[in-house]
Amino acid sequence: MMRTPTTSLLRGALRASKSTTVIPRRAATTHAISNPTLANIEKRWEGMPQTEQAELWMALRDRMKENWAELTLSEKRAAYWIAFGPHGPRAMPPPDEGRKVALYTAVGVLASFVIFATMRSFAGPAPSTMTKEYQEQSNEFLRGQNAEPLTGLTSEGYSGKGMVQSPPKGH
Repeated sequence: MMRTPTTSLLRGALRASKSTTVIPRRAATTHAISNPTLANIEKRWEGMPQTEQAELWMALRDRMKENWAELTLSEKRAAYWIAFGPHGPRAMPPPDEGRKVALYTAVGVLASFVIFATMRSFAGPAPSTMTKEYQEQSNEFLRGQNAEPLTGLTSEGYSGKGMVQSPPKGH
């Protein structure tokens, strides 16, 4: 067998791979996050820039991928608060929010009533088809045409008003 540097290298690499196993670890996950970084995180979180929030969360996430027994108490508290704390969409509403909602709802209803009343005051008279007399004539026309013989005006035992829905013309 011919001994060349290439074959010697391959054999050495093969022997080395059998005897030792390499566990890949990121350097960032092996050390604890400093206490000043995590101190008072509950009050500082909302004021932190987005990038700093993301970096801190990613560092905590990487630390949580390892054995949780190695996490410090401040890291556990910070991770819990960032994940479940009352910030962002879970933040408590301002104390006067209910009053504002009621006020703006009342203003909206009042504004729509004013618009409705203004439109009604400038509207023309009701159309001629909205009188009781016209609607009674429509009933007679439908009876003459034998319209809706199963459930309508021309059905046996019908006791409804038919097309009549308005008061007489004088009212």
